[in-house]
Amino acid sequence: MAALLGRRCGGAALWRAQRRQRSTFDVAVVGAGIVGLAAARQLVLRHPALRLAVLEKEQELAHHQSGHNSGVIHSGIYYTPGSLKAKLCVRGAALCYEYCDRKGIPYKQCGKLIVAVEQDEIPRLKALYERGLQNNVQGLKLIGAKEIQAKEPFCRGLMALDSPYTGIVDFKQVAQSYAEDFQEAGLKYPVIVRSSKGEEIYCQHIVTCAGLYSDRLSEISGCSPEPRIVPFRGDYLVLKPEKCYMVKGNIYPVPNPRFPFLGFHFTPRMDGSVWLGPNAVLAFKREGYKLFDFSTTDFLDAVLYSGLWKLVLRNLSYGLSEMYRACFLSAQVKGLQKFIPEVTVNDVVRGPSGVRAQALDSDGNLVDDFVFDGGTGAIGSRILHVRNAPSPAATSSLAIAEMIADEAKRRFEL
Repeated sequence: MAALLGRRCGGAALWRAQRRQRSTFDVAVVGAGIVGLAAARQLVLRHPALRLAVLEKEQELAHHQSGHNSGVIHSGIYYTPGSLKAKLCVRGAALCYEYCDRKGIPYKQCGKLIVAVEQDEIPRLKALYERGLQNNVQGLKLIGAKEIQAKEPFCRGLMALDSPYTGIVDFKQVAQSYAEDFQEAGLKYPVIVRSSKGEEIYCQHIVTCAGLYSDRLSEISGCSPEPRIVPFRGDYLVLKPEKCYMVKGNIYPVPNPRFPFLGFHFTPRMDGSVWLGPNAVLAFKREGYKLFDFSTTDFLDAVLYSGLWKLVLRNLSYGLSEMYRACFLSAQVKGLQKFIPEVTVNDVVRGPSGVRAQALDSDGNLVDDFVFDGGTGAIGSRILHVRNAPSPAATSSLAIAEMIADEAKRRFEL
């Protein structure tokens, strides 16, 4: 067992070996985002005799996608009935609320309106309502213009789908709580954050939850190069504090099946702020949260992939519009005014950004569901990869963890 400098969880918690040495574990989980931490927690709760480790290259937990998302607890409306995404979201949301209640983690069940602002959106909205019912989403109902204004006085729309079960939470806090559970459930097992000093660990099995690097780790163990991860940056605007009264709950557009991404929406946050967005533009670096962040390796990896070009050519006008809106604040605000006409350029400022690990196949199709994979050969067969965990992975994290633990037990004969 590695000698440790620290054993605290949360914040910028850092576990390091005091000197270069070998450490041996039964299972190592690679990636301390919310999915990796949920999986580690579930494994140690089910198999307390196993020696487990969590490996992370950053100096804090939930540093990338888990710490740069909208914080919405999704209810499971959008997803294809019967798909893993639908099942895991609905169960995951229930588990998330139950977990937050048990741990005393604050959240707000502020609901969500999916608002139709054009007549041609109403049939799609009604179809979305039927899909939500098939997915067993709680409390869904269609409401008219007066009811929209009763719930969101500044929002304008012809019809909306009301989802009262949707909520918001700080998922970084949730992830840190998972880490605390992991450590408390297995106090004799060290949690190690990988340093640059060359510490080594040895384990019988590995579970990777590597997010933006899931494809590269999978290829190393002999898996197919597809689906490929292509990073898309999402930039948010933030309502000025004195204007946050205009938004009470989540306000979303009706999805347009012709376009690959959802579009701008209004999202209240646990700290009382309101985020607007995000857009979706190609990121030139997998961990590039700023406009001019650039990695030659990541850039070439994306632009030389045929699947990306097929996606771009099918959605050329949409992509150009997204790039235009990313550059001009007034263009973004114009889209927001379809829902809340009172919003002006003077009411918003540029906010944070996140990078989405978008899985693409060689035909340019977005891989919309969860993908689990295993390597080949004497070494690769001992590895389980979570290759795609798209939104709502944070909402679904506890349900995903159950599935990972089931799959690990089956594959590794734990």
